Amino acid sequence: MIRLTVQMILLAFLVTFVACNAPPVPLDDIVIEKTFTPERCDRRVKSGDFVRYHYIGMFPDGKKFDSSYDRSNTYNVFVGQKQLIAGMDKALVGMCVNERWMIKIPPQLAYGKDGYGDTIPPDSILHFDVLMLDIWNTEDKVQIKTYHKPESCGRTVQVSDYVRYHYNGTLLDGTLFDSSHTRMRTYDTYVGIGWLIAGMDQGLLGMCVGEKRIITLPPFLGYGENGDGSDIPAQASLVFDVVLLDLHNPKDEITVEVESLPDPCPRKSEVGDFMRYHYNGSLLDGTLFDSSYSRNSTYDTYIGKGYVIAGMDQGLLGVCVGERRRIVIPPHLAYGEEGTGIPGSAVLVFDVHIIDFHNPSDTVEITSVKPEKCGKIAKRGDFVKYHYNATLMDGTFIGSTCVAIIHLCIVTISCSDGEVPGSAVLVFDVELVDLEEGLPEGYMFVWNSDVSPNLFSEMDKNKDAQLDATEFSDYILQQVEEGKGRLAPGFDPQRIIENMYDNQDRNKDGRITEDEFKLKADEAATHDEL
Repeated sequence: MIRLTVQMILLAFLVTFVACNAPPVPLDDIVIEKTFTPERCDRRVKSGDFVRYHYIGMFPDGKKFDSSYDRSNTYNVFVGQKQLIAGMDKALVGMCVNERWMIKIPPQLAYGKDGYGDTIPPDSILHFDVLMLDIWNTEDKVQIKTYHKPESCGRTVQVSDYVRYHYNGTLLDGTLFDSSHTRMRTYDTYVGIGWLIAGMDQGLLGMCVGEKRIITLPPFLGYGENGDGSDIPAQASLVFDVVLLDLHNPKDEITVEVESLPDPCPRKSEVGDFMRYHYNGSLLDGTLFDSSYSRNSTYDTYIGKGYVIAGMDQGLLGVCVGERRRIVIPPHLAYGEEGTGIPGSAVLVFDVHIIDFHNPSDTVEITSVKPEKCGKIAKRGDFVKYHYNATLMDGTFIGSTCVAIIHLCIVTISCSDGEVPGSAVLVFDVELVDLEEGLPEGYMFVWNSDVSPNLFSEMDKNKDAQLDATEFSDYILQQVEEGKGRLAPGFDPQRIIENMYDNQDRNKDGRITEDEFKLKADEAATHDEL
């Protein structure tokens, strides 16, 4: 029993040894083992397609006889046109890009009884580890897949337009060969006039600003048989993931969209006006590059005089105070090819709110509502009391209700609550409450009746032939109290009297003699006392 068991073990070992060293079982047809299948397969190889793939050629025992990897170059060939051994021509049909297959080919579908020189013996079964990298056909056209489109698309790319866009460029297997994002600079070019490879000239047409699309090009619309000599292989399909940021045509003028128009609009801006306005400045893709709001200060300038970029000079003409408008300016009417802190050849979008404007030749504008009975009318030099609301042209409140003095054409205003910006037009809504007649120009005191011929002696209470400040002041105040004289309204009475006394005291000794004392009528025009 023990001896029989040993014999059986030896027999099993012998069978295993023979099986492991037996010649490979002949194949009737190709055998395919799918070692990797991508989740997504947009296209499968068909007969007549051109393919690029890597491979390792081996015998069944694993010995390598050839490899495209060793040459650092894919194998490029048409399928189904007898440019490959029959088994490979058959096996590649149905593969996807990035798919990996182990293909086993019998000798009758490979190099048969003749083999291939010293590399492949006769009647060899061949194994190929194949990785598919690219598929295209001579009938292919540019393929476009839009995966994001803005809700509003007022304009699309046309032949001869100038565009700015970002892109990632990859091969069909996903290998990145170029990216504008890594350079942090858009690709800027004309479209449809041969500045780009043919496929991109086609693929960009019809795009909107903000649109994102994938553009796939066959090599004959890309870099063709030679590639680019660097990162793009020969006969490679190209995939561009593009986002369009900017679009204009050299023939473009500015475009103006009025977003809010006040009613009424009594006046529109003209060349030579000085304007205050707020704005947000952005690129066509919405990127903000400047804002007056962030500085909390309006932009103040003359318009139509070259103080601002040409497109803005045009866009600000014909506006109303309070109007909001969007002004789109092509680069040749903005900062041109170079830009100024702004990308070169960029279209600019300004969302503008007009705060106020005026012209240096403007005069004061007055509109009034008078009561039915108007007994007194204010004139120069009168002292008035009034209520008011003060605003800027856009209605911004800056102050209200205080006392003002109109004297010698000067208006003094107190009680201002808000800040008044430089170069601002001011609007005062005024209600006159009281009016006190002023004195003639040049006078701080006038007599209401004839002047006493003994004026000096009446003032000289202590009869010492000179007037001190108290005697002078008491007398003037008595005349005012009795209605015989009037001091200029709106001023401190004591200050007026002090000024009158100082003017009469010619030698500044603190006393007025009769020789120094003179009435206004007897004075030269430089004095305004008595």
